[in-house]
Amino acid sequence: MTRIIADISVSLDGFVTGPDPGPDNGLGTGGEALHTWAFSDAPDDRRVLRETTARSGAVVLGRRLFDVVDGPQGWDDAVGYGAGEVGTPAFVVVTAVPPESVRLRDLDWTFVTTGLADAVAVARERAEEASSAAGRDLDVVVMGGGATVGSAVDAGLVDELTLHLAPVVLGAGTRLFTGGTRRAFTRRTVTATPTSTHLTYDVV
Repeated sequence: MTRIIADISVSLDGFVTGPDPGPDNGLGTGGEALHTWAFSDAPDDRRVLRETTARSGAVVLGRRLFDVVDGPQGWDDAVGYGAGEVGTPAFVVVTAVPPESVRLRDLDWTFVTTGLADAVAVARERAEEASSAAGRDLDVVVMGGGATVGSAVDAGLVDELTLHLAPVVLGAGTRLFTGGTRRAFTRRTVTATPTSTHLTYDVV
């Protein structure tokens, strides 16, 4: 069965970017520390990255994050979603207006202009198609940015929340949660490494 999984790195004080994020500085000042685990050689960090990528049938992201990853300083063959790992899923972008052009034309992009719930529904369809082709269950991963993940959780669109808790205090930046609907979670797994504590929760 395809599940909707929100997956994001976060600081000890609840930020998913450092201060002053933008197209040329997507993680904000000091925010690169949030993703140290993704470039770590520690076996558990590599396993978490590999397993997350392997289960991804489709990925949802917001327009601001798309502008960062598709920008001049964004993803390439060495840095990207699961770069160097297994598979490349379809990407579904929530946006008011689709971009006029796309730099990363080798990736499978779909732009949804009718809201987050519709984007998640489109991603579920793509993940189910990928599941049929692969002969195993694949999931939808809501990867960010913070507003997209927070809104998906707030709207009750998420089955599972995975946080990669980085051992850093950023002091300011983009908060993951800024209020909204109260949600309860049941902790399912904890994996501690020198660079992150990987936490998985089921949404109650």
